[in-house]
Amino acid sequence: MEKERVAVAMSGGVDSAVAAVLLIDEGYEVFGITMVLFSDLSHLNNARRVCDILNIPHYVVDYTSIFKEKVIDPFCSEYLAGRTPNPCVACNKFIKMGVLLDKALDEGATYLATGHYTKAEYDPKGERYLLYKGKDRTKDQSYLLWSLSQGQLSYLKTPLGNMIKSEVLKIAKEKSLIELESESQEICFIPDDDYRIFLAEKFDEFIMPGDIVDKKGKVLGRHKGLPFYTIGQRKGLGISNEKPLYVVGLIKDNNIVVVGEEDDLLKLELTASNLNFIPFDFLDKEIKVEAQIRYNMSPSLAKISPIDDDKVIVKFNKRQRAIAPGQSIVFYDGEKVLGGGIIDFAS
Repeated sequence: MEKERVAVAMSGGVDSAVAAVLLIDEGYEVFGITMVLFSDLSHLNNARRVCDILNIPHYVVDYTSIFKEKVIDPFCSEYLAGRTPNPCVACNKFIKMGVLLDKALDEGATYLATGHYTKAEYDPKGERYLLYKGKDRTKDQSYLLWSLSQGQLSYLKTPLGNMIKSEVLKIAKEKSLIELESESQEICFIPDDDYRIFLAEKFDEFIMPGDIVDKKGKVLGRHKGLPFYTIGQRKGLGISNEKPLYVVGLIKDNNIVVVGEEDDLLKLELTASNLNFIPFDFLDKEIKVEAQIRYNMSPSLAKISPIDDDKVIVKFNKRQRAIAPGQSIVFYDGEKVLGGGIIDFAS
């Protein structure tokens, strides 16, 4: 009987390497694909070495152009507009489970596997592909995959979903892959994780200083440009006050940074659009969920209600701190990912 072929998105790190090991052990015919997305090619040698050690084929694909179009350019546009994007969500949808999946299928793969700590499974009862939190809560990456379609989920394999990091490292050590382990950057295309320098170098002529004002419009100081500030920021404002002040709003039309006190950061409601739901196509009634407004934080109890086919209002049981427009909000039912959207504004 011919083995099923599985492509592994080989990043050069330990997680994707161990994902390949597990799939080989399961009896699949495995090959690795490594993406070139920008000028840094340091991951290629590690990815090649993994494939050599595992004795599997290795392909390299250059997606610098589409990565710029689908991930980098929207990331920059959002920051210039005073919003806070999450480029990993766009990358997973358009790059990994987009053009990379297409390449894997062209090479005869039945599935594309990644090193994500999450679980993608088929539910025969509901006849839907579902997404769940990973077993390792400290590494769970389900938040970053909420935008995947049923078609994309049908091809996704996540071998690390039922593992914790220590188990992955143990396998890596046994296979002489342990030296691959390193701390990944928060945003892969941003040197030293400093997006402010990245934006300043590319868009200096578009980044204009302006006023920092309080909620009543009183000018308290000057800012260096909207992209250098995020909701909830306290440091680097260059203003003094009896009580600590935080960024509570970014108004692009007037090029204004609005500051307030801690309590001004706490909001009960938000609206979100660009929706995607996983167990069902559309939300047609109010439901109770756990809603997560930021990566690496705990979800909070909330109710979501449809405004139209692509917009919902989210009402939290308790006020949430520093809700940032442009970020993803992801809805959960326990372990199950219900879907998500992009935050428009909070009130």
